[in-house]
Order: sequence, then C-alpha cells, then structure tokens
Amino acid sequence: MALSGDEKKDVIKKFAREKTDTGSPEVQIALLSIKIDKLAKHLKEHGQDVHSRRGLLGMVGKRRRLLSYLHKRDEKRYKKLIEELKLDK
Repeated sequence: MALSGDEKKDVIKKFAREKTDTGSPEVQIALLSIKIDKLAKHLKEHGQDVHSRRGLLGMVGKRRRLLSYLHKRDEKRYKKLIEELKLDK
C-alpha cells in the first residue's frame, strides 16, 4: 500500500512549487490523496481490516486539515489543486 519511490518522485515533481520543494501543502495533499485511493481499494476487498480503516480515517482527516489550511492561506492555489486532483469540494 505504500508508494514506490518512483511514484512518489513523480508526484513531488508534478506538484512541487519549486525544484527542491517536498513539503508544501500541495505536495503533502497529493501524496495523501494517492495513499487514500490505494487504501480505499484495499478496503473494498478486505472489509474487515479495521486497522487499515483507522489509518485511512487518519489520512483523510490530515488531508482535510491541510486543504483547510491552504484554502485560508491562498485560495487560488487551493482551487488549482482541487481541480488537478479531481477532489469534490
């Protein structure tokens, strides 16, 4: 369920604000979104996996907080990210 190194590098490269950026809200949200998608697929097959469900809920909450932070700080970046990730907001 973890991201491979290549997947992670591609996401960072796509969403980074500058060349060495790895920790901006955009990058963090994009990485969390991919992890959430993978874990959701896992839970569709393994519905009784309570530990993974708890991890998923934690990731969703963290992504929500980061999105809220980005929305307060810079609405243009928020809207662009929502559009690129195709999130419902």
